[in-house]
This record gives sequence, structure tokens and C-alpha cells, in this order.
Amino acid sequence: MTITDPIADMLTRIRNAQRANLNVVQMPSSKFKLALAKILKEEGYIQDTIQHKKGVKITLEVVLKKDGGNYAIAGIKRISKPGQRKYIGKTEVREVLNGYGIAIISTSKGAMTNIQAKKQGLGGEVIFEVW
Repeated sequence: MTITDPIADMLTRIRNAQRANLNVVQMPSSKFKLALAKILKEEGYIQDTIQHKKGVKITLEVVLKKDGGNYAIAGIKRISKPGQRKYIGKTEVREVLNGYGIAIISTSKGAMTNIQAKKQGLGGEVIFEVW
């Protein structure tokens, strides 16, 4: 089985793990997924990321973060999809939920948050929003 949208698969696995009240979720790894997970860790939405190599396959393990009884991720939404890409210019970078969330943007200088992109004057493809 081939996954047509690996980023949507990553976000769905995180959502499903939270609904199932799990602390850890595993998924196939890639450089881009690792970069996205590192941003989520830096911003305080997940606790840790670990890569496991088993033969040729590399899996990414994401340790979810809980604040009290609630997960740090309240919601996560895919914006740019394979069938409909969503690009924004440097002047179109906006806040997510009045600053309570972040958008992950793939720019010419790599993946970064909407806040970092605005500071650096960059636009790009809006991958997803998280709050």
C-alpha cells in the first residue's frame, strides 16, 4: 500500500493517537516529517521525537505532550494538499487563532513557523496549522 499524502498520514496518526489516549505514535520516517516534528517539539506541541532504524526501514516515534490531563495539541489541520496546493507570499503570512496557534510553512530556506517566516520576510507553501 502506497500512501499518497504522507504528511496527512502523519497528522492523522497524531490525531488518532490522542483520541486513543496514547502517549507515543510511530510512523514511517522521512527528512521532511522529521523537520516538521522538530518544529512541533520546539514550539512545545510534542514532547520528543526519536528515529529507529530496523534494517532498511526508518520509523519516526513521536512522544505526545500532555498538560495535566489534556494534550498540548488541541487541533491540527492540513492546509496544502497534493490536489490543491496553498501558497502564500511574504505579505500574506498571518496569525493562527489570534496567535494561539502556528502554521508550518515550507519556504526556500526550509520548513518554519509562520512567525519565523514573517520575521525573515518569506512566503511559501502552508503545510498545516496546529493549535
